[in-house]
Amino acid sequence: MTDQTARAAALLAEHRESIDRLDAIIVFTLAERFKHTQAVGKLKAAHDLPPSDPAREAAQIARLTDLATEADLDPEFAKTFLAFIIQEVIKHHEQHQS
Repeated sequence: MTDQTARAAALLAEHRESIDRLDAIIVFTLAERFKHTQAVGKLKAAHDLPPSDPAREAAQIARLTDLATEADLDPEFAKTFLAFIIQEVIKHHEQHQS
């Protein structure tokens, strides 16, 4: 193995370690987020509120689109990702309504 190849392998390993840590952060952050949205769903069900809040969802999409742009992340990806999360949250909220 050449020195360049060894350096490339070391850099690759460092990047992969960072990716693994970030993946763990994402999973734990999503878990924490869903704990709060579950509490919101229970609160909505207890007070006979609708499972979705289109105004809130639109505001969140706009806010996260701005954050994505600021973070140099594709805003369309951020919108798609948030839309997926919102659909999951609404599904959970609807389950609490039943």
